[in-house]
Amino acid sequence: MEQFIIENLEFAKYHGLGNDYIIINDIKWAIPEKKKSALANKLCESHFSIGADGLIFVCESKEADIRMRIFNNDGLEAEMCGNGIRCFSKYIYENNIIKKDKIKIETLKGIMVARLNIADEKVKSVEIDMGSPILDCEEIPVLLESSVDRCVNEPLVILDKIFRFTAVSMGNPHAIIFIEEILNDDELNRYGATIESHDRFPNKINVEFVKPISKEESIVRVFERGVGITKSCGTGACATVVAGTILGIFNENVPITVHNDGGDLKITYNGKRVFMEGPIEKVFDGVIERIEI
Repeated sequence: MEQFIIENLEFAKYHGLGNDYIIINDIKWAIPEKKKSALANKLCESHFSIGADGLIFVCESKEADIRMRIFNNDGLEAEMCGNGIRCFSKYIYENNIIKKDKIKIETLKGIMVARLNIADEKVKSVEIDMGSPILDCEEIPVLLESSVDRCVNEPLVILDKIFRFTAVSMGNPHAIIFIEEILNDDELNRYGATIESHDRFPNKINVEFVKPISKEESIVRVFERGVGITKSCGTGACATVVAGTILGIFNENVPITVHNDGGDLKITYNGKRVFMEGPIEKVFDGVIERIEI
């Protein structure tokens, strides 16, 4: 494939609770479509490049105020990302691309609405209306082993353990597993990687291991599809609260505090729609002098 050279490429680095992203204004740079995946794979590599969980492109939209495209660090495009869309919202406001405190954002999942908490022209936190969860196994997708349409507390044999998972999609698929003790990194890597690529999940799946603390609080550890262990996952936190509400673990229609490795999110599920609120931070701006992809 023909090499494509970009010089003096401007980017920004943001994170939401340690889930970090490179952001490029593609309205200005117009990276060729066939090169976007390769660019994400290259820029997100730790030690040899910037390093990140994913690469976000700011694009024009015919259906909303703006469009977000997000590629995981393996180069595959993701449908949605809760932490990523909050970072995206802060970026486009503070870079004067869309100067509103309520922004409609086009994603592969559909139109998402971001409400910005602004002080002194800086975005301190963002609430995202994440829409309705997808619970039908065929839509998530999860291969069914019974006649039921939903995978709720389904058994799954993984290596030396039997886990029970509840499948929820927030635009991207999640397997939520409630446990009594939080897994360490070795366990999270071992079980998470095996579940991610299990035959029951044809598009692979994000995995959340959840320890409930109360009806309104939990601890979550994440093995993210195409990434591995991450500090947090916004859609994963949303899926966790949906699954926990269905199982009667969490209260409905009240904010649930989800403790991630990187910090806390507030998730509210009213039985129909999910709302996520949390902080975001700008890390730095940068320029890549020359890159070949």
